[in-house]
Amino acid sequence: MPLKKKIIGYSVYSLSAFSVFIIISAVAVLMWTIITGGYHTLSWQFITSAPKDGMTSGGIFPAIIGTFLLVLIMSIAGVPIGTITAIYLCEYAKPNSVISRLIRFAVNTLAGVPAIVFGLFGLGFFVQFIGSGADKVISGGAVLKWGQPNLLWASLTMAFMTLPVVIISVEEALKAVPREYREASFALGATKWETIRKVVLPNSINGVLTGAILAVSRGAGEVAPILFVGAAYFLPSLPHSLSDQFMELGYHIFVMSTQSTNVEATRGIQYATTLVLLILTFTLNFTAIFLRYKIRRKNSVL
Repeated sequence: MPLKKKIIGYSVYSLSAFSVFIIISAVAVLMWTIITGGYHTLSWQFITSAPKDGMTSGGIFPAIIGTFLLVLIMSIAGVPIGTITAIYLCEYAKPNSVISRLIRFAVNTLAGVPAIVFGLFGLGFFVQFIGSGADKVISGGAVLKWGQPNLLWASLTMAFMTLPVVIISVEEALKAVPREYREASFALGATKWETIRKVVLPNSINGVLTGAILAVSRGAGEVAPILFVGAAYFLPSLPHSLSDQFMELGYHIFVMSTQSTNVEATRGIQYATTLVLLILTFTLNFTAIFLRYKIRRKNSVL
């Protein structure tokens, strides 16, 4: 190999290795800062108790439950819709049809919309339009139940925000299934839907779970979309229904770091809450990754 090519190859390798080192170092420094700042505050009582004294003491249990419910409802609402849309685009729609191009344009547009815009959309569409309309139909507008920020509207807003991630991930997984599998299924007399249900989806379940993992990762850490549609500043009680407001870990951190009357008194709580949010996100991700691994291993055995 000529010396010039060796130098270029070595330079590219060194640059790539240095970039990886920077990324790993940044993550390590971030995690070390959070852990050292919050480990002394983190305790079982901190995790299982409600905040008190203006959030300068107490725990974050309502915020943990609120975040878990938000992610759960968001996944239940968003992942099936995103999967169905991806199936339609990949299996049914013609690539150059007007509907297909319109859907892809909508998906690409949603992927580029800032998170705060989704919050304003949720406030205008879910809270003021659907919620207020439901209150007028149910109680004539006398009782304000759905026409206010709550857990349901926040979850649906987050589901809309994560739809492009799910659609793109699932569609790529569906395209990765060999065409021969479909043709063999048709040759055996299976219908289009039977082929999708028994051949395509089982071989692309990894992509579906990958989309769910990415949606959970983004949804658990986003704050801007829920500012207007459900998150509460201080709410020691747990949400009892979908029409209740809730506390959320990301919003809890944002409020304490920007609007606290005593930043020094809440600094440990901020770091500990951030650490709990990371642990919760990692737990949800690792659970989905474990399920994906088990399904992949089962399919490989079969």
